[in-house]
Amino acid sequence: MKLRILPLTIALTAVLTGTAQAQSLVQLYETAKGYDATYKAAQSQYQANLAKAEQAKALMRPTAGLGATVSETDFDNRTSTNVDARYGTRTATLSASQPLFRPANLAGYKQGLKQADLAQAQLKAAEQDLIVRVSQAYFEVLTAQESLAFVKAQKSAVSEQLAAAKRNFEVGTSTITDTREAQARFDLVTAQEIAAENELRVKKLALDQSVGTSNAQPLALKPGAALNTAAGGDAETWVQQATAQSPAIEQARVGLEVAQLETEKAKAGHMPTLDLNASYGGTRFRGDASTSRVNNNTGTIGLAFNLPLYAGHATQNRIQETVSLEEKARNDLDAAQRTVTQATRTAFFGVQSGLGQVKALEAAEASSQSALDANKLGYQVGVRINIDVLNSQSQLFQTKRDLAKARYDVLLGQLKLKQAAGVLKEKDLDPINTSLH
Repeated sequence: MKLRILPLTIALTAVLTGTAQAQSLVQLYETAKGYDATYKAAQSQYQANLAKAEQAKALMRPTAGLGATVSETDFDNRTSTNVDARYGTRTATLSASQPLFRPANLAGYKQGLKQADLAQAQLKAAEQDLIVRVSQAYFEVLTAQESLAFVKAQKSAVSEQLAAAKRNFEVGTSTITDTREAQARFDLVTAQEIAAENELRVKKLALDQSVGTSNAQPLALKPGAALNTAAGGDAETWVQQATAQSPAIEQARVGLEVAQLETEKAKAGHMPTLDLNASYGGTRFRGDASTSRVNNNTGTIGLAFNLPLYAGHATQNRIQETVSLEEKARNDLDAAQRTVTQATRTAFFGVQSGLGQVKALEAAEASSQSALDANKLGYQVGVRINIDVLNSQSQLFQTKRDLAKARYDVLLGQLKLKQAAGVLKEKDLDPINTSLH
């Protein structure tokens, strides 16, 4: 009696139908960039922050204005003189002012310039987050697909083992126990198949939701594809990169600088201001024949000096407030650095552990295959029972599922490591893309 296991390639072909329309990871990421609401919101915020940064420049520039007034007067004197008169006034003034010394404006100007740095860090974080989210959804679909393929292959193998047990029982070479054990294992694998199909359905919906595409079909990992070893070096090297380039740390750093400038603005409440003012205007008086007409043109230029003397302790309390907020921002920066450092180390060791698991599972797969072959042979010659073969089959396919998942976890872990270090870019998807087919 010979037992056969459905070749894995056939099972995968049965599950991954329709791959002629499959999309690569880069293609789906490009699609997600134009669809993902979170990323598009970050882009809008980026443009808003740049505009806010430009607004700050106005604090150091001159201002100008044009004003005009028109008035009409009707004078009716019902006295013995019976004098009636009508006259009007036309006034137009062009004025301009240039700040010469305004410490608060200077600090506000510097704060505005920091908005550009903040906008860049926020957009960078959003881009990296989108890369990881799309990649995770992509790999989860592939993991679910391969898991279903392995379950189907196992079901086919168990089905053949069940059929063999029934035949052996009918001819009297085995007991009913073999048949019942095979039937129980077949029922269990059937339940696992239903769960795997539902898992795949859910993961596909999640991927479709991420990229805005109906029925996205991701390309699978090539058989025997080498995993990218981009996570080389040691943990401290990655931590140094994270400290220098992490967008989370950059945002916290900018937040501290803005808080420090806010303290400068508050302290400026005690300082004098000096502005250069200039104006030019004309007044036209219009009257009837009995009244005179006067036309005036006036131009002025001068300096306006102001020194605050007392503001009801508002300035002192404002300084106290900003100093406290500055200390809060400093603590926020420390917290961000510690969080990023911990996340980077965790991601690094996760990738290293994942690579070790892949190697171990590859060895376990070979061992499980050998164990299955040995148990099948032993069953044929009567030194192994049916449950031994069933257990060996279960172990082999569980190992295959674990190995497939471990491979995708390593690929995703490498992206998460680069994200934690703040160096993740769209081009980092290219090496992964070349390993897909």
